[in-house]
Amino acid sequence: MQSSYQTGTEDLAAVLDDGVLTLTMNRPDRRNALSAEMLAAMADCLAQAETDPAVRVIVLTGAGNAFCAGGDVKRMAASEGEPVDVDYKIHKQRLSQRATAGKLYEMPKPTIAALPGAAAGAGFSLALSCDLRIASEKAFLTTAFARVGFSGDYGGTFFLTRLIGAAKARELYLLSDRVSAPEALALGLVNKVVAGDDLQTEAMALARRLADGPPIAYRYMKENLNRAVAREMTECLDMEVTHHVHTGLTEDHKDAAQAFVEKRTPVFKGR
Repeated sequence: MQSSYQTGTEDLAAVLDDGVLTLTMNRPDRRNALSAEMLAAMADCLAQAETDPAVRVIVLTGAGNAFCAGGDVKRMAASEGEPVDVDYKIHKQRLSQRATAGKLYEMPKPTIAALPGAAAGAGFSLALSCDLRIASEKAFLTTAFARVGFSGDYGGTFFLTRLIGAAKARELYLLSDRVSAPEALALGLVNKVVAGDDLQTEAMALARRLADGPPIAYRYMKENLNRAVAREMTECLDMEVTHHVHTGLTEDHKDAAQAFVEKRTPVFKGR
């Protein structure tokens, strides 16, 4: 039986179908770039799903041809010059990160990221926070932060380092190169690559298999796996957002955001 979670915004769609809750980031004209409304709705849906016995599995995906482009750089560029309460901004984003990427990671239910296309920046981080990732052959992944003068947020450094190791994670952050779907599969960034037209079917088949599995065992399995990795996830998220907000105040980021809008190469001056 299918039912809709109320998200309160068109930026996120949420449909519960026979144990599978599908959250669709829905700003296809912006490659599903994150908005405050989308993040707030995602946090609310995940909080509700955590204790909803009708939800057995969560699938996070994007509308159209992208998963999520990360932060809305055009909106950032448009807001430059507005007064900023740094401490408030850091605290607010800490709460958002814990309620989205942090919740997906610690959720006592299996989570799947289904990538129809680009997963960049914080969008890449959200994909990494899920237990499993299935990608269209057309998808690519990139940290992207260095390209806009940011240090990174939404847990990417934590998730990526533990997924593929420190050396490769440093390479992907510092260089911000694109990783194709086949390369991502070889690295272990995604679990499966499928034809673009088959993504939804394959993702739902995987979700259905998990939804038919043992929820109590999955709950403790995830806790065991998370404990086996480390217990500093929250501290890492908090440190990330502090650094991310501070880098967002630099001239380098402001110029890079404007360069993105103007379709030119940014000039990073280290200030």
